[in-house]
Amino acid sequence: MKKAYEVVVVGGGIVGCSIAFELAKRGWKDILLIERGHLASGATGRCGAGIRQQWGSELNATLAVESTHILEELEEYTGYKGNCGLNQAGYLLIACTEKEWAQFQLNLDVQHKLGINSFPVDLEKEVYKYVSHINTEGIYGATFCQKDGHADPFHCTFAYGYGAKQHGVEIWTYTSVHSLKAEGGKIVGVETDKGFVEAKMVINCANGWAPGLAAQVGDEIPVFPERHQALVTEPVAGMGPNGGPMPMVMSFERKFYVQQTPHGSFVMGIAEVEPVSFNIRSSWQFLEENCGVICATLPALRNLRVVRQWAGLYDMSPDRNPIIEFSKNAEGLLTVCGFSGHGFMVAPRTATLVAKALCNEPDTLDIKRFSADRYRTGELLLEPSVV
Repeated sequence: MKKAYEVVVVGGGIVGCSIAFELAKRGWKDILLIERGHLASGATGRCGAGIRQQWGSELNATLAVESTHILEELEEYTGYKGNCGLNQAGYLLIACTEKEWAQFQLNLDVQHKLGINSFPVDLEKEVYKYVSHINTEGIYGATFCQKDGHADPFHCTFAYGYGAKQHGVEIWTYTSVHSLKAEGGKIVGVETDKGFVEAKMVINCANGWAPGLAAQVGDEIPVFPERHQALVTEPVAGMGPNGGPMPMVMSFERKFYVQQTPHGSFVMGIAEVEPVSFNIRSSWQFLEENCGVICATLPALRNLRVVRQWAGLYDMSPDRNPIIEFSKNAEGLLTVCGFSGHGFMVAPRTATLVAKALCNEPDTLDIKRFSADRYRTGELLLEPSVV
């Protein structure tokens, strides 16, 4: 087994796999990706897999739009022979206070500036065309974008992994990275359960575990792990337009999301107040609260049977936006984390941003905006529309 590489990527979720692919596609050689389980076995494989362009900040909307463009052709883009399951049934975002509805108007201005085809939906005449069973009591307004939807998080990650391997990336699964090693202010490698691996560069994409690894060389990454739970129901006939899947319905105020897959099942979750921990056990409290909150808005779902529920970790940053940090203590270390539950939908554009920066290619986005320095200077990446 080889023990020295130019680049080691830690983390086999969609962020790590997409970065490895983008670097290899640009001609970088001698790349190793290490994942402690199988690809997408962590946060990526446990996410709700939503994809939306309806954001309130221009930065997030830009990341989402450009990521969507890649996801729309991901199989061809990576050479993957499988189906990444992109389904653009749309997102219906509902505003449940006057203040929130006013913010939605500002969000639409941001989105339209970027060419996003989002629009307000009349609650009396139009909303039932998209979600026929919605209870509009307490809802002040709604917006819709057809380009929003969801995809298969496993196949999207496998696609990037496949493409990376086709470009020469070596992938070690079921391998744990215990520590990073630096000497003389430079990264020199990683210690794994299969021995030490030399590397001139390490890209740390370990989700909630990324700050702990970075701290070993003195980097302070203000990101913490937080449990988020989800469930899936039995499949039923399409409850959306023309008998197709129901679009994603999301409320920031009520803190929930729910979508119907092409298979007919409903995937849903709510934001809960959680302690900082690596706990990924499911709870009956979530099941009870989730069903109560969502069925108040979508009463037709009350009789559905739950097939299973699960939990995963969000890597939460203070302003709920990603951190892309070039280490000031160990040259050659780059930490990419803090996506706060939105890593899946913006990973494609994040990967091109990172790859272009490392290859000294021009980009319309400034990667320095994502540095953790923003928490010191106060130049936060504030986003008004998050669950």
